[in-house]
Amino acid sequence: MYEKEIGMTTPELKPNGEKSRIGVYICHCGTNIAKTVDVEALREFAEKLPDVVAARTYKFVCSDPGQKMIRDDIQDPDLKVNRVVFVGCTPRLHEMTFRKVISEAGLNEYYLQVANIREHVSWVTPDKEEGTEKAKALLAGAVRRVHEHEALEQRRVPVNPDVLIVGGGIAGITAALTIADAGKKVYLVEREPSIGGYMAKFDKTFPTLDCSACILTPKMSSVKSHPNITLWAYSEVAEVDGYVGNFKIKIRRKPRYVDEDTCAGCYDCVEACVFKKPKFPDEFEVGMGLRKPIYIPFPQATPLKAVIDPNTCLQLTTGKCKQSCAEVCSKNSINFDQVEEIKEIEVGTVILATGFKAFDPVRSPEYGYGKYDNVYTSVEVERLCNAAGPTGGNVVLRDGTTPKSIAIVHCVGSRDKKTNAWCSRACCMYSLKLAHLVKERTDGEVFNFYIDMRTPGKSYEEFYDKILDEGVHFIRGRAAEVRNWALDEAEEGKLVVRAEDSMMGVVRRIPVDMVILSVGLEPHEDANEVARMFNMSCGTEGWFTERHPKLAPVHTFTDGVFIAGACQGPKDIPDSVSQAGAAASEVLALIDKGYIELEPNTAFIDEDKCSGCHTCIALCPYTAISFNEEKGKAEINEALCKGCGTCVAACPAGAAQQHHFTDDQIYEEIEGVLEYV
Repeated sequence: MYEKEIGMTTPELKPNGEKSRIGVYICHCGTNIAKTVDVEALREFAEKLPDVVAARTYKFVCSDPGQKMIRDDIQDPDLKVNRVVFVGCTPRLHEMTFRKVISEAGLNEYYLQVANIREHVSWVTPDKEEGTEKAKALLAGAVRRVHEHEALEQRRVPVNPDVLIVGGGIAGITAALTIADAGKKVYLVEREPSIGGYMAKFDKTFPTLDCSACILTPKMSSVKSHPNITLWAYSEVAEVDGYVGNFKIKIRRKPRYVDEDTCAGCYDCVEACVFKKPKFPDEFEVGMGLRKPIYIPFPQATPLKAVIDPNTCLQLTTGKCKQSCAEVCSKNSINFDQVEEIKEIEVGTVILATGFKAFDPVRSPEYGYGKYDNVYTSVEVERLCNAAGPTGGNVVLRDGTTPKSIAIVHCVGSRDKKTNAWCSRACCMYSLKLAHLVKERTDGEVFNFYIDMRTPGKSYEEFYDKILDEGVHFIRGRAAEVRNWALDEAEEGKLVVRAEDSMMGVVRRIPVDMVILSVGLEPHEDANEVARMFNMSCGTEGWFTERHPKLAPVHTFTDGVFIAGACQGPKDIPDSVSQAGAAASEVLALIDKGYIELEPNTAFIDEDKCSGCHTCIALCPYTAISFNEEKGKAEINEALCKGCGTCVAACPAGAAQQHHFTDDQIYEEIEGVLEYV
């Protein structure tokens, strides 16, 4: 590496006649930078660059004394610094800090350029001499670029105070009540006939063993009766348009064939149905019970309204039915001519709380689900344990007998490269809960087959100890298979779980009457479709992607759209409720502020160069570009534009440009790097 003589001509004056007076501020960042970059040599180099009137170093420029140093130089009547180059860490960390500093000192905040010599140099370049030379190149480019910076202003967009929440599980319910209690209008949309989600199916919740319905049902009732909440169950989001503060949403309301406004939930229509006995699998009972074509999902359903299944109702499938349900209804609520309805609403913010789906163990045939009658999923056993379930809370086998030995197989559909590699977080704890419930109701012998016992929550380890004290057996090792092949008399008529006991170092065969598969949590199959609708993204595993896993876990990359609960990743009820509260607080902060400030680094179209080729329109990931038929030119909606630069790079005519990243600014930075070092 070598230094060239600095003889480059100073860039021309700006249109307003102002001459650039640049201040360069180099951060040691403790030893993060100073260890591999000679900051004093860098400062001496900066002093020689054209139009640099101040070059300083400080141990932590982001500290109060460091910020004061910059403000003093800007306000110094002799120095009159009017451009600032910060040389230190990534702009993702402190660009906003220094924008605020120079704004407070009287400069436009966009007269700042950050040269990242921590992540781009010191952390990846072990040789100090080489690192120093590379830092000089980046500094020179930044100084050259800041000449071309323009005075930009953020634009304010008003925020509609109404909120849409998609998903009526515990996360959606919590967020809806929090926001509605603050006096804001909430639309809660749930695709199932009732809100409640998976929590409505549970008998008890860990680790306190509270009655799930006892703590959930009051919240469901509050949603229905709250004056600020419009509940649309049996509905889905059909279309999303607009941007933060001004979303236009179309909701598809599926026909119930029952008038919600007049139905009293009296069950008369269900009892009068021509099907005298339930015949069809009950979705709420996960196939463990049966229902009629007209049904109410469960006794605490919200809304407590009947719904007719169009796939099983004789009137809707054949047109030939006595319609006894309609005859008995004193409210005349039955309407076989009901059709799909589209509701259009305008909201300022959206919370997605669409939850998860349970893993289907048919994909793991080694466990015999669907092959052996007495192999159950954990969700099915939740319904068996529930007093309102198909067996009245009695844990019995398909033949009605009580099992005397039960195996609980952990991590089915979790921590398995053949299915899902992730840990579902809640499975260990709900397996312990089921072990307690099953043992309590059968007085049987319970075996837990686990890989690792994960109990990382308040009172969770104590709950584990409680189950140990109850005499439940724990076998450390993944269950290999479930078979009905007997090798001796003790295994006759039993299901045999074969597993390696890693504590004993042997392969064990455990004959049992009942096998419970603790299934993992998965994203919904249509998660990617929902993400595209809201201009979001999903990770490789299919969960919605948050803006930052630690600093912005409820934000998405689409401003005004937030996520809560298990749609972001596997989590238990307390974590889902906490995240719902966090999302609600972010929404309320945005609403109470009344506006959102849009970054001005948006793209724009030079109409003199635009040929109307439509190239940019198809490529824009935020649907921010439209075509003006009258002008024959592309137009950019600044409220939707996120400044990604895709259109700028793709435009064949160079008509698409971007504020703060103009061609002149980019070229100056490149020329600075190449010319000075």
